[in-house]
Amino acid sequence: MSDGLPACPECHEAFTYEQGALLVCPMCGHEWSKDTAETTPETALIKDAVGNVLADGDIVTIVKDLKVKGAGGGVVKVGTKVRGIRLIGDGVGDHDIDATVPGFGRLQLKSGVVKKVL
Repeated sequence: MSDGLPACPECHEAFTYEQGALLVCPMCGHEWSKDTAETTPETALIKDAVGNVLADGDIVTIVKDLKVKGAGGGVVKVGTKVRGIRLIGDGVGDHDIDATVPGFGRLQLKSGVVKKVL
């Protein structure tokens, strides 16, 4: 359908089409420039709350209390150390980190709520 055009960086559907100088996704309505089409979520740099570039396997700390929804609930406290993060491009919403949080198990986190331990 898309004749070799890249998938949508927002919803990852392959039904993109060209409209002038832009690429358009009919599924979610996202529009982006052809020049930025090479930068996909998998190749984009993911930065923490203070601007440090994150990588798979990094150790991070939580910078604000996080309410955990679901069975059991609870709060991940500020300063909780999370080891061995994994960067993901297809998380729920804008969650781009998959990690095992002590006391809570496997969670997806937003990069804006963590700080890399240097």
